[in-house]
Amino acid sequence: MLGDDAELTTAVCAAQGGDETAFRTVYRAVHPRLLGYVRTLVGDPDAEDVASEAWLQIARDLDRFSGDADRFRGWAARIARNRALDHIRMRGRRPAIGGDETELTGRAAESDTAGEAIEALTTDQTLSLIARLPQDQAEAVVLRVVVGLDAKTAAETLGKRAGAVRTAAHRGLKRLAELIGADPESAGGLDALPPQREPRRGSVTSATVTHTRARTQKDM
Repeated sequence: MLGDDAELTTAVCAAQGGDETAFRTVYRAVHPRLLGYVRTLVGDPDAEDVASEAWLQIARDLDRFSGDADRFRGWAARIARNRALDHIRMRGRRPAIGGDETELTGRAAESDTAGEAIEALTTDQTLSLIARLPQDQAEAVVLRVVVGLDAKTAAETLGKRAGAVRTAAHRGLKRLAELIGADPESAGGLDALPPQREPRRGSVTSATVTHTRARTQKDM
């Protein structure tokens, strides 16, 4: 297990036992990327509020979670996605990310990234470009590259096959490379994004977040 993953797994377990400092560690490790995912779904104006709602549920249900860092990121992303979709339905509008969601063949792409062409963008620039992708590609790219989920966990979050998510992420990254190439001003951008994660073998500043033990975001 990677060092950061081991630390997050330990922090989640401690937070489940009521450790306030550990919960703040979990929040700080997961929130920025989770917020990026929510932003691609609902847009900037509502992203903080929706992310706060997601953290309310994460805090409330944390005692029922079971798993390691990978599973926690997937579990948190699934909660955030559900809160975002609820928000979209309540507002009666489409997700912020472009296009219609299409069903893919489920056949994995030959390469799982289109990585070389997008190794130099800032996160904000990247998310604005991701918002121009079809929905299935945008969500796959954000979950795999921004949130850092492996294909299996991302597929569970989206209710799709892992091969379909790999294919969507590959196509999305390839399209991002094309968008970057067509827009020289974007050539300063994806450097904050980590490489996509592979599955291991063998295995908020705006609103108050409360847990059964009264945690708040301002404490994080």
